Amino acid sequence: MIRLTRLNGKEFVVNAEMIQFIESTPDTVVTLVNNEKVVVREEVQEVVDRAIRYGRSLRAFPV
Repeated sequence: MIRLTRLNGKEFVVNAEMIQFIESTPDTVVTLVNNEKVVVREEVQEVVDRAIRYGRSLRAFPV
């Protein structure tokens, strides 16, 4: 799960595995696999980075 911010400033959490597309139009639009679209304050690269970190955390082995 990753934390994002709607344009109105309200934070929400989304399952990163449900993200289908991330576009800059110029606002950042996150499209989920169910075709729901959410406009967020974060830049595209920030959303990508958070999704990657989330994915890595799932595959991390304790040392």
